Order: sequence, then C-alpha cells, then structure tokens
Amino acid sequence: MSQLALVVAAVALFAGACSSSDQPSTKTGGASVTAPAPKGAANTAGGTLTVFAAASLTESFTALGKEFEAQHAGVTVKFSFAGSSTLEQQLDNGAKADVFASADQATMDKAVQGGVVDGQATVFATNKLAIAVAPGNPKGIKSFADLNKPNLTVITCAAQVPCGAAAKKVETATGVTLKPKSEEQDVKQVLNKVLSGDADAGLVYVTDVTSAAGKADKVDFPEAAQAINSYPIATVKGGQADLAHQFEEFVVGAQGKNELTKAGFGSAQ
Repeated sequence: MSQLALVVAAVALFAGACSSSDQPSTKTGGASVTAPAPKGAANTAGGTLTVFAAASLTESFTALGKEFEAQHAGVTVKFSFAGSSTLEQQLDNGAKADVFASADQATMDKAVQGGVVDGQATVFATNKLAIAVAPGNPKGIKSFADLNKPNLTVITCAAQVPCGAAAKKVETATGVTLKPKSEEQDVKQVLNKVLSGDADAGLVYVTDVTSAAGKADKVDFPEAAQAINSYPIATVKGGQADLAHQFEEFVVGAQGKNELTKAGFGSAQ
C-alpha cells in the first residue's frame, strides 16, 4: 500500500471514531442511566422558603420549619411572624413571600380579593381566646366580666388584628365592653405585657398561654366559644409554588396536626 493510501485510511478511521463518540449511546445494559427529575425536584434540592405567619403560630411553625428542613435537603425555612393584618398589608404592598398563614378567615379573604395569594386557602387549625394572668392568678380573675374590675390593668389586641376582632365578638355576646390600657398589634405583644408585669391580664389565645406555661396562668371562659378563629394557609403569588405547596401539605398533614395539637390548637372545622 502506498504512503498516500495509508494516510487516507488513517484519516477515515479517525473520522469514524469521532463520529461514533459524538452520538448518544442507546446501550442500557450495565450502564447507569440518569432518570428525569420529578416535578418540583428542583425546589426541594435547596433554596429558602419564606413563610409569613400569624404571631400565634410562632412556636408551632418554628418547630414545623425545622422538621420540614430535615426532610427537604438544602431547604431553609425563613419565617416572618406578626399580626395577620400587618402581614397581609405587607404582602399587598409587594413584600416577597412564598406562603401566608393567617389567624382568621377574614384576613385571608382580603388577601384573596387583593390578588395576593394563588388558588384556594386551606384551613388547617382553629384557636380560641383565653385570659393570661400572672402565675397563681393574684387578682382572682375568674370570668370575662372580671376584666372590667376596678384597678385592673388589661391589655387586648387592636380591633383589626384577628385576636382583637375575636374579643369584639365576645364583647357583643356578653354585653361586656372592655376598657384596655392598650391595644397591641399582635397577640404576642399582649402576652409579653403580662409576662413583664406591665399588665394584670391579657386577652390572648389558648395556644399563647400554653407556650408560656410556668410563666403565666390561663383563665378559660365559656364565651370564648362564640369567637372561634379558623387558620387558613395559602401560596403567595409570584413565590416558589411547588415548594410552597409542599409546605402547605406538610402543615395540613399528620406531622403538622401533631405539632399544632401539642401547641393547643383545635382541629380544622
């Protein structure tokens, strides 16, 4: 074979080898094949999930956030806890979040009407009012009407906050109009006034007094049944929809119910 022929043959072999290596292999026997990522897998691989939640959910949602992170590698759950009306206003003004959990249906309805949330909200728990007092109940408060005793410092939530709206319903049902020293923007601010000694009594949720066990005592009153609050949760428009839905399902599911029940919440109605 001539030298020219050898060169031509070598070029042909090289071209054939390159052509073969550029083509995807269809051979599967013994080779590892990467399966397509399931829907939503990109979100569960990492990132930050931002949750706006009512102040009364602080303890239970903080615990659920840690459990959710443990089951979703690389995901960090960031919470913003405040009065539901404050959070809804922030979202309406353009604040970024993925999930919104409100302490009442009225505030969630406002978020839906304002186009803040995407799709339907799901009620995941209920709550009712109780009176928080100092350990041992030194002022001897036994009823809702007792909150109008003279020389008693009482703190409530502002009327636009869910716990304040619930208080107004109880006032209507009982005919007792409270005269609080101050009206706070979320239920934790009310509780803190009692814990610090700045108030003799505060109208909060059952769950808040439960979270302060040993630091405050709880006085139940039957009229609280007239103002049961439902807690809805929904995905915020423009957020991480897949990951947000997963968190919602987590809250509504068995682990969420277990944590919420421990905190003193009632079941969804």
